[in-house]
Formats: sequence, structure tokens, C-alpha cells
Amino acid sequence: MDKVLCYINTYDKELFVNIVDPSLVMDQDLLTEVWVAAVVAKACLHPQHSKRPQMLHIVEALKDPKSLRFSTHVRSWLDGQLGTSEKTRVTEGMTGVGTSQANTNAAFSIGDSKSEEVYPIGDISDLPNLRIYTYPDLLAATKSFRSDRVLGEGWFGRVYKGWIHDKSTSKGGSQSPVAIKKWNPESLQGIEQCMSEIWMFGKLSHPNLIKLHGYCWHNGALFAVFEYMQKGSFKNHLFGRGSSIQPLQWDVRLKILIGAGRALAFFHALKKPVIYRDFKASSILLDGSYDAKLSDFGLAKMGPSDGQSRVSTRVMGTYGYAAPEYIATGRLYVKSDVYGFGVVLAEVLTGLRALDVNHQQGKRNLVDWIKPHLSDKRKITSIMDSRLEGKYPIKAAVDVAQLTLRCLASNPEARPSMKEVVGALEHIASAK
Repeated sequence: MDKVLCYINTYDKELFVNIVDPSLVMDQDLLTEVWVAAVVAKACLHPQHSKRPQMLHIVEALKDPKSLRFSTHVRSWLDGQLGTSEKTRVTEGMTGVGTSQANTNAAFSIGDSKSEEVYPIGDISDLPNLRIYTYPDLLAATKSFRSDRVLGEGWFGRVYKGWIHDKSTSKGGSQSPVAIKKWNPESLQGIEQCMSEIWMFGKLSHPNLIKLHGYCWHNGALFAVFEYMQKGSFKNHLFGRGSSIQPLQWDVRLKILIGAGRALAFFHALKKPVIYRDFKASSILLDGSYDAKLSDFGLAKMGPSDGQSRVSTRVMGTYGYAAPEYIATGRLYVKSDVYGFGVVLAEVLTGLRALDVNHQQGKRNLVDWIKPHLSDKRKITSIMDSRLEGKYPIKAAVDVAQLTLRCLASNPEARPSMKEVVGALEHIASAK
């Protein structure tokens, strides 16, 4: 079950095709019906018995798999929101995923019907450093949100590339490229997470955090205007293929890891630490010089100042990156972020995704497969990304492997702090 459930979610119908019996021949209509069966299966396997659907609802869903009513019900099942009464009000939950100015991942959301508490926010209109854009500003910037301006799409909506006049220049002066994130107005919880993200960007500043220029409200839709990152997502450079994507050299990979690590260390060092909660390669964006900047703070939570655990009412994040103690118990630690960073370290070393059903049995879950190799110095070269073509210092690779193993420790107390992780990476990068 652990190997297949991550491929079933309500916001990416195509993803589950990776686990379907290949002997099934499906057209688009049948694909929808098989997807419904998959989602019903996942709902039935909810770890909390009280959150599983009633047999009556299961039968109704399978009788009428394409109904809008079922679509609403099944999303509620997966978010643990379906009540026992037909009169229970259900709302469409949002699974927690990040964007690479935009990206879609196999994400999950498990918990009760309470609104997920994220980073505490105030009134975003009280953020004087943010510009409030008009809707005509955004229409002009994106050529009326033309389809060829789409950078990507995720659970929240779409991200568009646009050009905005710099207010510091005279009329008719230079324009700056921006990424305009448009959130789906249909999900109240999604908007709440987006408000949290805007509030965090407006309050916190660091060289390795993506810069938010401003935002816009229009007819219930929320837009955010970010700096444009020329090199896109770190994920695309690690796993993308094609003539337009060149493999990253070893020193560039270390530079990116150090930058992203500094951002997490900054969060953890705040008076009231912030737990990022959904750290992954797609959350790291790169500018023209391959400087790393973190994005996607919709799932960030205020952490405890005493370093102890925090019980979350809902487990949210991305399969393959979330720390085991968080998935199992809902207890969230500052060092739960360190585990996610360790998964990305493993991806950087191997060039393999955290989860990949296309790999042979035993290698589909990267962490499970790589842990025994990380502790054996003689095996390090056998796991390294082939696209590096052997162009890396062996000692540096061994040191990163050992650091990765520490970050992936099952016990959060055994993991290093992000400050320690960054210090170790800086030492490795500076060594001759």
C-alpha cells in the first residue's frame, strides 16, 4: 500500500495511471471510472477508522462515478472531512503541493475537518512594503493571461510570466519580468494558505527567499506578483531531459543546496521558529546565476520556541519527502524539515526522484534504497548521478553521503540542525 497510495490523489487524475494494471485498455471515460475506483480504495484505507466512508457512500460512488456530487464527496473523504450524515456540509479540501513557479506533485492531506492552521497571519493590507496591483495591471502584464504565458500549473491554479513597469522609473521606462501566481477562488482553504504565504513573504526577508513584489484581489481571486526566476525549478534541472536542460555540475549543486539550506536555517533561528513542512527540490527556484531561493510557503507552520514537537491537526506535504514521525503521529518538529532536506540531498547525489514507480522493485522509494549505500564508502561511486560523468571529488561525495544519512535519521533528535547542515556543506564546498 505504501508504494502505490502516493499515486492516487484527487487533483491529478493522470498520476495514478502509473499503478494501473497495464492489461486494462482505457479510453478517457473509462480512465475516469478507474480513477474513481482508485480514490475510493484510498478513502477506504484511511488510517483513522472514523474517517473511512460508509459502505452506503462507497456503493453510491461506484454507481455514479462521474457525478459532481461524488467528486465533492471523494475529495472530502481523502481530507477526512466526510460526515456521517447526508446533511453534513462538505467542502473541497486542497492537498498540499508546491510549485516550481508551478509544479504538481503526488501530495497528501490527512486529518480532520478543521481548517489547517498555518503560519499565523494578520491583515495583508498592513504590509506597506508590498505593492497593491490593479487587475488591469495584471491583464496588461500577461496579455490578458494568454495561454502562451503560462509557466506552470498546480493545485492552486496557474503561474504566468508577465512584464510589469517599475514604479521607480518614469512612465514608459523599463519593464521587469515577473511571475504572477493566480490562486483558485473556489477553495476557501486554498485561499487561506495563500494569504499565509503572502503574509510570510511580506514579513520575512532573506537573500535565499523569493521576493514578493505585491498582490491583487479581483472578484474573489487572489494574485501574487513574484520576482521571475530565470533558471526555473531545481527539480527540472535535476530530473529534466532534453537539449535545453544541461546537467548541473557538482559545485553548482552544492551552491544550490547551501542557499536553500540557509533559508531553512533562517526560518529555524527565528524567535518563533517557522517549520517549512514541505521542503523538496521543486520548492527551490534558481535565478540567472543559479542562486537558490525558496518559494511556496502555504504549508509553513509556526514552530515551538522550546524545540519540542508540535501536534498538527492535519498531516500535509508530499510523499517521499515528509518525515516518518510526522506521517505516523502528526507530531511536527523543526527537524522534520531536516529530513526533507536529506531527501533532496539524496536526489542530488543520485539524480533519482524520491519516488519513482518506473524504477525496478526496491529502488522506487529512494530513501529506502539508498540508506544502506550511504554508510559504505566503497559504494558511493555506484550510486552517484551518471550525468555528473564522474566529475566530482570522491571525498566530497562521501562527506555529503554521510551528511545525508544523518539528516535521514529515523529519530528527529539524531538529525543535525539546519545550521550544522549548512556549515558542513560550506566546509565541503570550500575544501580543495
